[in-house]
Amino acid sequence: MRHICLTLALVAAPVVALADTRDDKIESIVAGHILPRFEALADGADALSVAAQQDCDPASAPLKAAYGTAFDAWISASHLRFGPTEVDDRAFALAFWPDSRGATPRALNALLADQDPIAASAQGYAQVSIAARGFYALEFLLFDDALSAESDARYHCQLVRTISADIAATSRSIQDDWTASYATVMLTPAPDGVYRSDAEVLQEMFKALSTGLQFTSESRLGRPLGTFDRPRPARAEARRSGRSAAHVALSLRSLRDLAARLAEGDMSNRLDARFDHALSLLAALDDPTFATVAAPQTRLKIEIIQQSVDAIRAAVRDDLGPTLGVAAGFNALDGD
Repeated sequence: MRHICLTLALVAAPVVALADTRDDKIESIVAGHILPRFEALADGADALSVAAQQDCDPASAPLKAAYGTAFDAWISASHLRFGPTEVDDRAFALAFWPDSRGATPRALNALLADQDPIAASAQGYAQVSIAARGFYALEFLLFDDALSAESDARYHCQLVRTISADIAATSRSIQDDWTASYATVMLTPAPDGVYRSDAEVLQEMFKALSTGLQFTSESRLGRPLGTFDRPRPARAEARRSGRSAAHVALSLRSLRDLAARLAEGDMSNRLDARFDHALSLLAALDDPTFATVAAPQTRLKIEIIQQSVDAIRAAVRDDLGPTLGVAAGFNALDGD
């Protein structure tokens, strides 16, 4: 990772100066959890853009591999929805999902049908609907056979390259903002700052953990589960690319790291055991896209995985929160 030395230098200077007053948890999370994830995202997205320029064919194995690596990096960072990811709706520009109204395929089909010249550059493309941007839009272009078959091959290629370049530009902007300023914002709370105290910084991090668990339970697992009478396997995240269950695992592993940095001692061990249990249940499922959720035995297994995630969230809320003196508070998943 070519910016990792810069990242560490930016963090290390204030850490040394304020080691006596700054919460060690905050230092650990910023330097060990947040910055490496956005570094990996930016590097992975750059590699994706290069791969698309070299070969934009949806059947290209190197292109799909680069897509998978970059998407993995986003899922591992996707719970960090504050600061630079909120600027210009960057998180949504990278990942517009759930898409309950089918806005992404509609937007892409309109672009392909019109061969809209806005796809000529990533800079111009940043002005289109977020439904036509990011990893989920690129998934349609690389893995949806019907959409590929109905489009002009040259324009389809241009769209793959431009969306990939747009992902790279957005990811690099997030990473640059973190290393240039936002890491210091979190490490140096002040009465007139974004965060007025270490407690407010910890609350932000705690909310990211709690909301990440909620999203995995309610969206990544809950959407394909639907109801007993009406399961919804077609609503599984990234099912076209076969990544649905993998996203649950990536999210849980990343959230486990965050939980370990927030918790201490026996509580840390108990939370880690809960994460291990959920991940072992998921590994035994053998259904990468939750396609067989309508089968009673599979449904039961997915429900038990969801319950294990909910148990982690309850432990985080009831046990970890009070020890930190914080609560998750309101988040965007709670509705109005």
